[in-house]
Amino acid sequence: MTFKPINVACLGMGWWSDVLADAIKKSDKINIVSCYTRSEEKRNAFAKKYSCVAAPSYEAILADKNIDAIINTTPNSVHKETTVAAAQAGKHVFLDKPIANTVADGRALTEACRKAGVVLGMGYQRRRESQFRWIKQQIDAGIFGKLVNAESNISRDRLGMIDLNSWRYQASGMPGGVMLQIGIHYVDVLTYLMGPVKAVSGRFAQLVLPGDNPDIASLILEHDNGALTTVNASYASASEYYLMNIYGKDASAYYDLHTGLRWLKRGEDKPTPVTTPKIDTFVDELEEFAAAVRGQGAPEVDGEKATLSLAVMRAGIRSAQEGRRVEIAEIVADPRA
Repeated sequence: MTFKPINVACLGMGWWSDVLADAIKKSDKINIVSCYTRSEEKRNAFAKKYSCVAAPSYEAILADKNIDAIINTTPNSVHKETTVAAAQAGKHVFLDKPIANTVADGRALTEACRKAGVVLGMGYQRRRESQFRWIKQQIDAGIFGKLVNAESNISRDRLGMIDLNSWRYQASGMPGGVMLQIGIHYVDVLTYLMGPVKAVSGRFAQLVLPGDNPDIASLILEHDNGALTTVNASYASASEYYLMNIYGKDASAYYDLHTGLRWLKRGEDKPTPVTTPKIDTFVDELEEFAAAVRGQGAPEVDGEKATLSLAVMRAGIRSAQEGRRVEIAEIVADPRA
């Protein structure tokens, strides 16, 4: 993969902006040349740390012909505004998940990028982890047979770490709480492995953390192929934990944070450990985006896929609020969703 490096500006200076900037510094495909956030102190600190220019305004970045793309880590509620402005200025956009807080906003910013002819790449790095790539290869090869079920858990300890002034922990800024913030990653992985989702049943609760947002959540996903899967997400757990078990008629795979990946074929009585290579998923997705900007390929997760992922979240939220099963088609057809 050979192409001229792209020049990017980072928009939004939160902790996640540094995660992505650290990944960019590991790549020779992307250069950080500018940054902007409303806080002068934060943008100056970021500029010093990553040897780039602190722009006086977002408008200055959009007017800079030396900048190819925006790395957008702004709050969900302004994803539409900031991305549409970038598209209209001819800037490509790498946007952190979720695409927005509403399906309507997700559609609007996706259409703005399509109309402007700019690349929209989405930050869904979990599906790129090597254990999921390996499972996907076996599924595509027919080794698992008919997919029937999966269970997943993504948990973190946030007790004493919540900043209630942050949009990330407010219902207005992150509707659905922990499920939209981190559970959406495993919704994406399950869609990647098991296929599209047609309906959702959801339950949310607030048990440990302060504020107005759920700290635990559970979804049951009904996939188009008939499979049923579950996603459990928690900010109220004693420790960090990740689990993803995939069950097929002919084989099953088991992954968790502590024991790694194992799999078991029909007729066997003991799972076999699987060793997979370590992948820097952030560098991987950012270099894919850079290549797409240079006309080589397209982002694996684009605006349309990210909007469908958000629709699953919105269906889960509606299900929890109304105590009923909600079909994705209902959310997609609702202009307010």
